[in-house]
Amino acid sequence: MTDVLAVPVEDHLALSVAVLTRLGVPADAARAQADLLLEGDLRGHASHGLRRLDMLAQRLRSGAARATAEPTLTWTTDSVLTVDGDGGLGPPTARLAVAELLGRVGRTGVAVAAVRNANHLGMLAPYVEEMAAAGVVGIALTTSEALVHPWGGTRPLVGTNPVAVAVPVPGGEPVVLDMATGQVSRGKVLDHAARGLPLAPGDAVDAAGVPTTDAAAAVDGAISPFGGPKGYALGLVIEVLVATLTRTALGEDVRGTLDPSDPSTKGDVLIALDPTAFGAGGAEVAEYLAVLRSATPAPGHDRVLVPGDRARATRAANLAGGVPVAQGTWARAREIADDLTEGDR
Repeated sequence: MTDVLAVPVEDHLALSVAVLTRLGVPADAARAQADLLLEGDLRGHASHGLRRLDMLAQRLRSGAARATAEPTLTWTTDSVLTVDGDGGLGPPTARLAVAELLGRVGRTGVAVAAVRNANHLGMLAPYVEEMAAAGVVGIALTTSEALVHPWGGTRPLVGTNPVAVAVPVPGGEPVVLDMATGQVSRGKVLDHAARGLPLAPGDAVDAAGVPTTDAAAAVDGAISPFGGPKGYALGLVIEVLVATLTRTALGEDVRGTLDPSDPSTKGDVLIALDPTAFGAGGAEVAEYLAVLRSATPAPGHDRVLVPGDRARATRAANLAGGVPVAQGTWARAREIADDLTEGDR
């Protein structure tokens, strides 16, 4: 696409870090946030990439996100960690929690972090992949603003509520799932509305609850749950599970990832499971994945993939050829950085 730039990785990181540090974020926390924005674009999910920098900057300016937050991490039992993010950025808070879980799970077999009062985590896959790289099964669950209509309903009352799982595979890459429970992301709806592009049938409904492919109408409507009633049920279960464990908001009371000024009221749950505590091996998993990948592809498909394969291939290609970023997104990020530089003078 002619409106997409191929940005060197170092330039992508440098621009994000420059904006964040000029807004008062310490260098290590700025890099943690910048890494997650980079991962979004590297894996082809622009809705979680540099496009989010503008909203992050607005939230930092308004005080909805605290630049110099000091998260509090408390082990309430041997295997349960409660985390208060102090209103800070999501990625540095989640990274601290993952490090704590990995330091504990070898002794307890299971370790769970319940995170509240932290901003948007970004893509969930990097957190569970970090756990899988340590030989641990990683699970991440999080809530979002109400953007999805319940099955049989019309109004957005349920979050897109993503789930990520990474299972380590001896001698190979982990199996990695990272998916939201909405049929489409809010970012895609907004992007298609801005460019006058249609959505796919089944992606969304308008304000009256009527299915629509008109992205502009969907902006005022709701995203549909993926898989109909099953996706609705999964998204709802994630919402009530996360809210219960983190003591955070539900439904329309969830705020703070899409607006510039509301404090974050969503929750996140991170789970680490040590396979050795269960007497698990793993060789059979590698053999099974080999069977799947060697299966005869159906008409219209080149080959059978395992969850995580496509994201790794996309990431590798973009590392080699440049990170895809829309020209408008790159220009806006540069504008924010330049404005901050002017303000510093």
